[in-house]
Amino acid sequence: MQGKILIVTGASGALGKVVVASALAKGAKVAAIDHAASAAQPTAERIELGGVDLTDATQARKAIDAAAAHFGRLDALVNIAGGFAFETAIEGDPKTWQRLYALNVLTALNASRSAIPHLTASSAGRIVNVGAMGAIQAGAGMGPYAASKAGVHRLTEALAAEWKGKITVNAVLPSTIDTAANRTSMPNADFSKWVRPEELAEVILFLASDAASAVTGALLPVLGRV
Repeated sequence: MQGKILIVTGASGALGKVVVASALAKGAKVAAIDHAASAAQPTAERIELGGVDLTDATQARKAIDAAAAHFGRLDALVNIAGGFAFETAIEGDPKTWQRLYALNVLTALNASRSAIPHLTASSAGRIVNVGAMGAIQAGAGMGPYAASKAGVHRLTEALAAEWKGKITVNAVLPSTIDTAANRTSMPNADFSKWVRPEELAEVILFLASDAASAVTGALLPVLGRV
């Protein structure tokens, strides 16, 4: 990753923070985009773009164009921004389906559309999305989340086909990620079996690297020790 220019969305979240830190440690330069506000000053290695609603195509384009202008180019986009809700299909709020579609699919779509003109100018343009193993076979209460993440999977495949030979587009499909929020919501689970954010970050950054030049359209399971 030495010298690569990455954009990471959802950068202030549990996984986003780890991906940003790992990318910087590997010698990359990172534009960290998030819905949360940020007062951090830009440096030669990192710029934080806060207060960005990626469900809005105009805001997505402005943020990504600003990142590309700051660094002079863009090599990879890592789409981590998203959301989760646990509701049954019958008893849940219908608006949850719309909200999760916007948070998981539209954010990735808008960021990708905005980044592609910059990525095609790179010798090794990469897009890495975050899908979910829970979207392969949805369990009870997982309908809206699984449906939205299935949309991310199909978006990944479509973009990979449309930009084959110019940009690689892949997705990681983690099982439960070991975060503080997940530990709180599932206190009796065996945390040792879950995917650690650091492990998932390594897979994401591999797909964003030169080493993954022959991989595109892949939906890569990251199952931890389940």
